Amino acid sequence: MSTEHAPQPAAPHDEHDEHDEHDEHDKRGAAATATTPSTAPDPDARVRVVLLFGGRSGEHVISCATAAGVLRSIDRTRFDVTPVGITRDGQWVLADDDPDRWTIREGHLPEVEPSTHEVILPLSVDQRAVRVLAQDDVPRVLGDVDVVFPLLHGPFGEDGTLQGLLEMADVRYVGAGVLASAVGMDKHFMKLVLAGQGLPISPFTVIRPGEWEANPQAWTESVAHLGLPVFVKPARAGSSLGISRVSDLADLPAAIAEAQRHDPKVIVEAGVVGREIECAVLGGRGGSRPRASLPGEIVVTADGRDFYDFEAKYLAEQDVALSCPADLPPELVEEVRDVAVRTFEAVGAEGLSRVDVFVTDGGDVVVNEINTMPGFTQFSMYPRMWERTGLSYPDLITELLELALERPTGLR
Repeated sequence: MSTEHAPQPAAPHDEHDEHDEHDEHDKRGAAATATTPSTAPDPDARVRVVLLFGGRSGEHVISCATAAGVLRSIDRTRFDVTPVGITRDGQWVLADDDPDRWTIREGHLPEVEPSTHEVILPLSVDQRAVRVLAQDDVPRVLGDVDVVFPLLHGPFGEDGTLQGLLEMADVRYVGAGVLASAVGMDKHFMKLVLAGQGLPISPFTVIRPGEWEANPQAWTESVAHLGLPVFVKPARAGSSLGISRVSDLADLPAAIAEAQRHDPKVIVEAGVVGREIECAVLGGRGGSRPRASLPGEIVVTADGRDFYDFEAKYLAEQDVALSCPADLPPELVEEVRDVAVRTFEAVGAEGLSRVDVFVTDGGDVVVNEINTMPGFTQFSMYPRMWERTGLSYPDLITELLELALERPTGLR
């Protein structure tokens, strides 16, 4: 079992002013009857979904792209969608219900812009109304929210902060709760939890804020004990932001500096010789155990790429190919699926997660990480693996919303 390593030497410690498409929302909202706390909405009525995206993290653009995919594919006959964007400064605004506006394409990275019209979600258990507040005007009611679909990646959205806000307001939401979100976001504590549950992980060390600057030589020696190559990562970021592969210790300072641009806490992981395999997990319904998709493998086809980095994921899709099901023996396919579900359960995840593992040449399965809000465009690995397993993207969205509506807030 791998454990955390510490160095031997001591180290000191626009939106638009008015949206015509929301006029109908206003009429419905005025006549809507608030639901009681933790009570599911009328199954015969259209469910009002607040689609929440953007955010303050470095993954703002990815979150917008995820929203584009969901807006394009959600079942509008069952769900009444209110898109809400969060700017990089944290302002909540009424967003365009236009998938093309939020799609990543050449020369265009989508961005939630500030607005004079701010969105206010319900913040108490006895009301459900979503309001828009304009300067020098009375709040305008859009209607009652039944469920929030948070499509936020990274800190201030995927890390338990938003989940805590929604729990306090008794608003149902898609995905993992507070603790699972926080553990899944922080690779340091994620690995500690997984190791504590008997799941295989690779050796690693954590460089906390200020420690590298206080004693770089000590930390260089600690990293050397992991063996080369190593991967240097921000401890609390995703989408491959700030990750460097280091095969020469002379490159370590620059790699740490790059990771620290995204997070003052850095994790350094030993490289694992093997294939990178991913598996999608979907939370169980009615007390049933979560289920796993067929595993997939991303194959980087372009020369000059050391790993599946940010550009390959989002800007150069022609450089990668998906193999799903991954070309593995049947017994290994089942082991990957079992490890994925065990990982999901170990952190207490709910709704959805993507579990990334390594399969070594000797047939061992080693957990790399769990993502509690994985990339969710129709081209992302998570929905593509489910599609290859027999669950379409629109049906996947519907099932996730149904899971959220069935699940109460609070202790469970």
